[in-house]
Amino acid sequence: MSAIADNLQAVRIRIATAERLYGRPTGSVQLLAVSKTKPLADVLAARAAGQTAFGENYVQEGVEKCRTSAGQALEWHFIGPLQTNKTRPVAENFAWVHSIDRLKIAERLSAQRPPELPPLQVCVQVNVSGETSKSGCAPATARDLCHAVATLPSLRLRGLMAIPEPSDDFAAQRRPFRQLRELLEQLRAEGLPLDTLSMGMTHDLEAAIAEGATLVRIGTAIFGERNYA
Repeated sequence: MSAIADNLQAVRIRIATAERLYGRPTGSVQLLAVSKTKPLADVLAARAAGQTAFGENYVQEGVEKCRTSAGQALEWHFIGPLQTNKTRPVAENFAWVHSIDRLKIAERLSAQRPPELPPLQVCVQVNVSGETSKSGCAPATARDLCHAVATLPSLRLRGLMAIPEPSDDFAAQRRPFRQLRELLEQLRAEGLPLDTLSMGMTHDLEAAIAEGATLVRIGTAIFGERNYA
């Protein structure tokens, strides 16, 4: 087995252990392997180990991987900040977008989604920690944004995404994830058929699973540290 296959197995064990520990059904948490800055060869090594869903943060890099891996039966998720002038290639190449933080982005994705493709699966990103350096809409505006996004053709609103402020304290890790889950529950009570909580990364996936994550976004624990040079 490759190092990536070993790493994937270790992450899957962490997820399964957290599912058991926090009373989650077995298999209720999906693993998204975040492959930003990593070569396609690493993606294909993970694919050989059974991983099919991959996340990318940068439009040009992600689109290139989408196109060069055509035929590999991979599901590509865009999870990074998205500018209005970059929506078309994302709408044309990705299956999911997790990072909608304003209505204009959603409207452009909807208008630019090719009609022959299935609806683009989307999440609204919420800035639960209020960090000025983070993307995402404010919690106070998330409800109205979700209801607006849910009406757009060519999109299917699946749920919410967040990247909380890092913490080494488990209780502190859980608080923003709980806030996101409670917002999702409110939206579901208002009639939106949401099923996705995209939250939790390498350092805090257990806290996210404890609070109801359905999808965790793991990069470093699978592919190793990134080189941004």
